[in-house]
Amino acid sequence: MACERVGPIEATLQRVQGEFREMPGLRLTPAQAGRLWGLDAISSQALLDALVDARFLFRTPDGAFMRRPDPDMMQARPLAGNSGGKVHSHPR
Repeated sequence: MACERVGPIEATLQRVQGEFREMPGLRLTPAQAGRLWGLDAISSQALLDALVDARFLFRTPDGAFMRRPDPDMMQARPLAGNSGGKVHSHPR
């Protein structure tokens, strides 16, 4: 029955998204993704393609998959050690 398959597919999808969120620089080929999540090649490719279609992942020119940048993460942040634009001098 199709209803029985929704649970495991949804759980795998959530796991994959969670891992890409937890590791912002994660970059996987379809073969690596399949090994990591215990999926056959067809299932792995279908899952990755679905996440590209959902605009969660993008495919790099060399065929790997990475998470799309989160618009909230794209906002400028102060550099580490820079407190409000003040310049601090260090004794020599």
